[in-house]
Amino acid sequence: MRPLATRLTRLGTETAFEVLARARALEAKGRSIIHLEIGEPDFDTPPSVIAAGAAALRGGDTHYTPSAGIPELREAIARSLRTRRGLSVDPSQVIVTPGAKPIMFYALLALLEEGDEAIYPDPGFPIYSSMIAFSGARGVPLPLREANDFASDLDELRSLVTERTKLIVLNSPHNPTGGILDAAAIRAISQLARERDLWVLSDEIYADILYDGTHHSPLSEPGMAERTILLDGFSKTFAMTGWRLGFGVFPKPLVEPVTRLVTNSVSCTAAFVQRAGVEALAHWPREVAAMVAAFEERRRVMVAALNGIDGVTCRMPHGAFYVFPNITGLRLGDSATVADRILNEAGVATLAGTCFGSAGEGYLRLSYAASLDQLREATSRIAEWSRAERSRSVRST
Repeated sequence: MRPLATRLTRLGTETAFEVLARARALEAKGRSIIHLEIGEPDFDTPPSVIAAGAAALRGGDTHYTPSAGIPELREAIARSLRTRRGLSVDPSQVIVTPGAKPIMFYALLALLEEGDEAIYPDPGFPIYSSMIAFSGARGVPLPLREANDFASDLDELRSLVTERTKLIVLNSPHNPTGGILDAAAIRAISQLARERDLWVLSDEIYADILYDGTHHSPLSEPGMAERTILLDGFSKTFAMTGWRLGFGVFPKPLVEPVTRLVTNSVSCTAAFVQRAGVEALAHWPREVAAMVAAFEERRRVMVAALNGIDGVTCRMPHGAFYVFPNITGLRLGDSATVADRILNEAGVATLAGTCFGSAGEGYLRLSYAASLDQLREATSRIAEWSRAERSRSVRST
């Protein structure tokens, strides 16, 4: 049999789904596992949004739509970005996709080719580096350090830009650290992009799950509308992960070619799902604020509990629903080893920081999209396990 295309060897994956499968296998054997590995809200989609989707199905919205999305949703997205974030967006610049990942996929395929370089955050969402490599370009990691509250070091960013650099990936609020880019950072990065003629892919999927400060988008900066792709979606804000509904805002010259990519790959996004999205944006269900408030309480509980474990320190995240504790003080091995042992021995599914890049060594990512009782039990299990292991290590020496 002839070999597969070599480009497939450049594709990475999301380790969260691998850890989920291993955790489920342990549960099938009767083990009690607390799941803190998957990045999705543990809340249901708001009832009004579900009702709108169901009504659309009953009303016959089961056919193809325009590849870029139905006009009503594109208009609702543009209106929401204007009223909630102060962004001036024409509905014609909005492209709707089944989930937000395709926006990343299409943007990078449209802009990058062999010989180009793209800078991305490390630690960061693993699909950034995967898709940069798949496009044929070279990914250049920008380390995000705890000492800088997991924000970009702007001098280091400038030092990484070369004549081959074509694009910078931003993510704020940030997965996996919960860090954010403030107004000054966005302003400086935008200035760099203008000076060096760079594209910016701004992943703002967690923009509405923010506890401290105000969200800032490069799209609001002068001269950035023609070089910024904004990536967002409904999965996190409206607890709609399974609905698969995302969108991008593109500079006008990119709209037609990216729409062709949609046509050639998925044709369009399901009509009834888009109708549910219109409802979510038009009436912004009260359940969203309740969910964010619950996340805010959980982050305080998680940070306090983790900081109470000898050998663990944890900064307070500013957004999203993850904590990124430093576990180097445990002295129980690298991140992957510790995450594996916590799963198998303590019954808590977490992710090694290195699932998000080499700069994640020494950290774990824990999602606090779980009940307070589960979070308290999870941190209690981790604390008990670490005490036992450290005591055993002392006795053996």
